[in-house]
Amino acid sequence: MPSIPEKVHELTVGQLAARSGAAVSALHFYEAKGLISSRRTAGNQRRYSRDTLRRVAFVRAAQRVGIPLATIREALAELPEERTPTREDWARLSEKWRSELDERIRQLNRLRDHLTDCIGCGCLSLDSCVLSNPDDTFGDRLTGSRLMAERASRP
Repeated sequence: MPSIPEKVHELTVGQLAARSGAAVSALHFYEAKGLISSRRTAGNQRRYSRDTLRRVAFVRAAQRVGIPLATIREALAELPEERTPTREDWARLSEKWRSELDERIRQLNRLRDHLTDCIGCGCLSLDSCVLSNPDDTFGDRLTGSRLMAERASRP
């Protein structure tokens, strides 16, 4: 990993990418989404403060456990003066995200446990699909495969 002298207080996008392990395109994406910020030089080049390394590490760790970028951005915006996250911040936020992750794990376990059944039903009959229509909840409303698309488009 390339080292950056302590006297250097700002990083180029290439230096930030090399140190963080994130692709330059990912850093540009994070910036476009409001997760990190830079200033522009007179030559219109991006410069990132050194503490952006910690923000990128925070974003990537949260992404690895499945936290959506919008949720990460909201968490970073809650920090006073948009400062770099600390271990205490990570502990507080990860505790807050635990129930969401537990629910996703529960859903994935259900999917895994019923995957064979799903392949067997072929999803042509919603009344017997234990994944798309547990307990035939759609049968009370309407019939037809269009309900699957309707269900998927809900927030």
